[in-house]
Amino acid sequence: MNPKADAPGAIDPLDLVSDYIDKQKTRGFELYAAQEEALLELAAGKNVILNTPTGSGKSLVAAGLHEMALRRGVRSVYTCPIKALVNEKFLALCQEFGAENVGLATGDGAVNSGAPILCCTAEILMNDALREGARLDVTEVVMDEFHYFSDRERGVAWQIPLLALPRTRFLLMSATLGDTAPFEEGLTRLNGRETAVIKSMQRPVPLEARYVETTLQETVTDLVRSGKAPVYIVNFSQAAAAGVAQDLMSVDFCTKEEKKTIGEFIADTPFNSPYGRELQRTIRHGIGIHHAGLLPRYRILVERLAQKGLLKIICGTDTLGVGVNVPIRTVLFTQLYKFDGEKTALLTSRDFHQIAGRAGRRGFDDIGYVVAQAPEHVVENLKLEAKAGGDPKKLRKIVRRKPPEKGYVHYGKETFEKLMQSTPEPLQSRFRVTHGMLLQVLSRTERYQEDSCQAMRQLVRDSYESEVQKERHRREGWQLFRSLVDRDIIQLDPFRVNVNLQEDFSLFQALSLYLIDTLKVLDPESPEYPLDVLTLVESVLENPEAILRKQVDELKTQRLAELKEQGVEYEQRMEELEKVEHPKPRGEFIYETFNEFARRHPWVGQENIRPKSIVRDMYETFASFSEYVRDLGLQRSEGLLLRYLSETYRTLVQSVPAQHKNEEIEAIEVYLGSMIRGVDASLLEEWEKLRYGAPVTTPTAQAASDLNQAERTL
Repeated sequence: MNPKADAPGAIDPLDLVSDYIDKQKTRGFELYAAQEEALLELAAGKNVILNTPTGSGKSLVAAGLHEMALRRGVRSVYTCPIKALVNEKFLALCQEFGAENVGLATGDGAVNSGAPILCCTAEILMNDALREGARLDVTEVVMDEFHYFSDRERGVAWQIPLLALPRTRFLLMSATLGDTAPFEEGLTRLNGRETAVIKSMQRPVPLEARYVETTLQETVTDLVRSGKAPVYIVNFSQAAAAGVAQDLMSVDFCTKEEKKTIGEFIADTPFNSPYGRELQRTIRHGIGIHHAGLLPRYRILVERLAQKGLLKIICGTDTLGVGVNVPIRTVLFTQLYKFDGEKTALLTSRDFHQIAGRAGRRGFDDIGYVVAQAPEHVVENLKLEAKAGGDPKKLRKIVRRKPPEKGYVHYGKETFEKLMQSTPEPLQSRFRVTHGMLLQVLSRTERYQEDSCQAMRQLVRDSYESEVQKERHRREGWQLFRSLVDRDIIQLDPFRVNVNLQEDFSLFQALSLYLIDTLKVLDPESPEYPLDVLTLVESVLENPEAILRKQVDELKTQRLAELKEQGVEYEQRMEELEKVEHPKPRGEFIYETFNEFARRHPWVGQENIRPKSIVRDMYETFASFSEYVRDLGLQRSEGLLLRYLSETYRTLVQSVPAQHKNEEIEAIEVYLGSMIRGVDASLLEEWEKLRYGAPVTTPTAQAASDLNQAERTL
C-alpha cells in the first residue's frame, strides 16, 4: 500500500471489494473483468483511469468506491458535467445508500449538502478546491464523463481539482479519453499514489450501423415496427427536438393498452407550467422530450418513463449522450454536424462516439443500432428521381432541392462510416485564470495563514498547459491581481480580502469587476437606482438567445402594427423592422462605461458587455414565471428561463457589494429567490420522499438551511 494511501484501520480493503462483488451477484450482476480490475486497483489505494465503452458498467465501479468510502468513514464526491446527470445520480445513490447519506449541490441549489456522499457539478467541486485546497475534506473523487476536460467553456472546472487536491484520490471515467499518459503522470505527481489505467474497447452490447435515405418519419416508423425501439432521436437544438416530437404525433407508436399504462404512471404528475400540457400530450403518445430547456421535474419524469420501458421514442439534444440513464436500443442521428459555439462543423469523433455509444441496453439487447439520416434535401431529390422512374425527360425536368445556404455542412455515407471507425481526439487543456479564481485562492491567506500567492503560482505551474501558455497565464494573472488591489477588493497591508464585503462575496462572472466599477458611478438617491443595479447585473451575464429572440419578435409585432397604422410602405416597414433590438435599458451608458473599462484593462480581451432586460422586465411588470413564459411564448425554453433567473439571483446576491444595496434591492433578491424556489422544487421533494417516505409540507430545518446556503454560495 502506498504510504500516502488512507489507512483503512481494521477494514481490509480486499474484503470491501469482495463484499461489494458478492452484493452485485445477489442482484444478478456478474462483473466484467475491467470492473473487477478497477475495484481491486482502488482497494490498493491507487488513482484509477477507467476508459471503457458506454454500457460497460463504469457507474457500478463508482458506486463501489462510494461504498468503500462510506464503510471507512471518509467523504466521497461524485461529479459530472450536466445537472441532469448529477440529479439522476443523486437520486440513484439515495436509493443505493440511503437518502440520509447522500447530498446534492448544483448551481440551482443544495439538498443534504453535508452528507458523506456528495453529488455535484464540476464547478461546485472546482470552487471548493480553489477555496480550501489541501484542507478540503474529500478523500475520494469520482469524475464521470471526464472528456469534458476538453470543453471550451467548462474544461477548467475539470482541471482545477487535479491541481489543487493533493490529499484526494481520483477515479476518472469516460468512454472517449484518447491518450491518458498526461493524466497518469499528473495524478501521481499530485497525490503520490500510483495511477492505474483500465482500458477496454469491447462493448457489452455490439453495435450495428446503418445509413438511411428515407424521411425521418419513415425511418422512425420502420425502426419502431421492426422492434428496434426505444429510439433516441438525436437533435442539435432544443427547438429541433420539440419540433420532431410534434411532427411524429401524426403516427401511432403505442397501442391503447400502452397509452393507458403511461396515463396511469403520470396520473399524479403536475403538468402545471405553460409547457406542461404540450409535453403531456407527447408523453401520452409514447414520445418523450429531453433537453436543457425543460424544467428539471419534466426531465426526471421522461427518464423514469424510459427506465420503465414506457416510451418508444425520446427526442433529445446531444447532451443526452452524457451518461443520463435513459435506456435505448437505437440511436438515430438526424444529421452529422452541429454548431460548436464558434462554427458549424462535422461531429468530432468524440462527440459521435459519446452519442452512438448509448445504443444497446445491457441485459435487454443482444445488439444496439446506430442509424444516420441522409441530409433532408438528398432524401427529397432521391424521391423525385424515383418518381421519374428512370425516364430521361422527366429526370431533366426535376427541380432539385438545394442544401441550406447557412448552418449546413455536407456529409454522406462515407462520413458516417469514417466516424464509426474513428478514435477519440486527444483531450485539450482549457485552463485559464479569472478574478473569481484569484479571489478564492487568495482568501486562504487570511483564513489559514497560507502563502496564497504561492498557491496561485503553483496552480499555473502544475496546469496541463504548454510553457508558452503558462507564461501568458502568469502575465494575465498579475493584471487581474492588480485590478483587484486597485478596487480595494484585495488589501495588501495586511494581505486579505476586504473585510467590508459580504461573507459570500464572489466574482464568478468574467466581467464582475466591470459591475463593481460601474456601481460606484450610479446615483444611489435616484428612484431608478435599484433597477439600474439589476440592469448592470444582467449586462455581465451570458445572453439567453432564445429568450432575447422572443423579445425581438414581440417588439417587431408591435412596431409593424404602428407602421401599418402610419401608412408606411412595405419596403420601408421591412427596413424599420431590421432595426428592432431586444430592450437594453441604459444601453448607451453601459457601452460607454464598458469601453472605458476595457481601455484601462487589457485582460478584458474578447469579452464583451451584453445589456438586456429580462429579470428587470419581469420585476417592473410584476410578471410571474408562468405569465412571462406565456406572454413571450417561451414554453419550450422554461428551463432556460429558470437557469437565467438563478444566474441573475446568484450574481445579485454574491457580486454586488453590500454597501451598494438598499431595501428595494434586497426586495428584488427576495422576489427572485421565492420565484426560483416556487417554479421547481422537484429534487428536494424527491429527496424527502426517499428520506421520510413522502414530501413534507414544510422543509426540514436542515433542508431549508441547505437551500438557503445554496442560494448564497453556489
